[in-house]
Amino acid sequence: MCAAMEEAKTAALRDEVPIGAVIVDPATRKILARAGNRTRELNDPTAHAEVLVIREACKLAGAQRIPDLDLYVTLEPCAMCACAISFARI
Repeated sequence: MCAAMEEAKTAALRDEVPIGAVIVDPATRKILARAGNRTRELNDPTAHAEVLVIREACKLAGAQRIPDLDLYVTLEPCAMCACAISFARI
């Protein structure tokens, strides 16, 4: 959760909504993906922290589902992110 908080602080410095997220492999406790919101920077309304880390973790896993990983977010996910989390089966 500390890493997610760091991402949120970095997002705030970029004038983004300060939300951070990380995806962790619970077996190794290694952070596989980390991000903060980038909607303004990327001009992309879907560039929420949760979506960005899910995209990165799926890319690393070579799969569209990542049920064996854990997601940590600094704020309760919005409806869009909740659906993405559900689809990724985190």
